[in-house]
Order: sequence, then C-alpha cells, then structure tokens
Amino acid sequence: MTKLLLSVHVLAAILVVGPIAVAASLFPRHARQAASGDGGPGERDAAVAAALHRICRGYAVVGVAVPVFGIATGARLGVLTDAWLLVSLVLTALAAAVLVLAIVPGQRRMLDPDGGPSGPEETRSAAARLAMLTGVFNILWAVVTVLMIVRPGSTTGA
Repeated sequence: MTKLLLSVHVLAAILVVGPIAVAASLFPRHARQAASGDGGPGERDAAVAAALHRICRGYAVVGVAVPVFGIATGARLGVLTDAWLLVSLVLTALAAAVLVLAIVPGQRRMLDPDGGPSGPEETRSAAARLAMLTGVFNILWAVVTVLMIVRPGSTTGA
C-alpha cells in the first residue's frame, strides 16, 4: 500500500504541479503581449493567456491530491513528525497560498477587460509582479522536491 500511495503522490506532483509551473510561467508574457496588441497577434496571445489561466485554476483544484497522498504516504512510513517532512508541508502550504491568493487572482485581473491594467506601464508592472510570484512558487516547489529526495536527518535511508 505504501508504494501505491507514494507512486500516486509522485505522479500527482509531476502531472499537476509541472503544468501549473509551466502555465503560470508563460502567462505574464502572453498577457502582456495581448494587452499591447492591436488585433492580429494580440488576439492569439489573449486566447493563449486565457487558456493558461484556465490550466492554473483547474490544476490548482486537482493539486490538493499532492499533499493528501504525501501525508498518507508519510503516515504509512511513520515519518510525519520528521523535520524534513514538516518543512515540506509548510513550504507546500506557502506555495499553495501564493498560487491561490496571488497568482490566479492576478491572472484573472490581467484578463479582465474592465478591471484589469489600464495602460502599457500598468500592464508591464502587473506582468512583472506575476512573473516574480510565479518564480517564488516554482522555487518553493523546487525546495520541496529536494527535501523529498534528500530527506535531511531521515533515519529511513536515502
């Protein structure tokens, strides 16, 4: 059972967090180009930005599976109180908060024709802020991944 839980946890992390990381990373460029377009290529960028936002929003919901199966795996292995796992859980919660409270709403605002950025400078600023937040999200997940592999202080072997 432990191997099944671990397999589902790792697959969920790859198949859910990976697409969010890519979609969120691509969104600022396409949203910025869509806002500066005068028809033509800008319309394509707007459609791409909208699709990337839908990916982030949808996968964020499914992403709950990653920590759920991770906690179940940790419980089966008896490592729920290990420092590396607790730190990973805190960083996962931070990454989820950045995604749900900052990235997805920021994307929604940039796509909103009425309430979005009003000019080129405001659009650049909003895109830069989203790019920075996405970088923070990606770094948090990279650290969690390293902690899951290295497991500093673990007595369960490497």
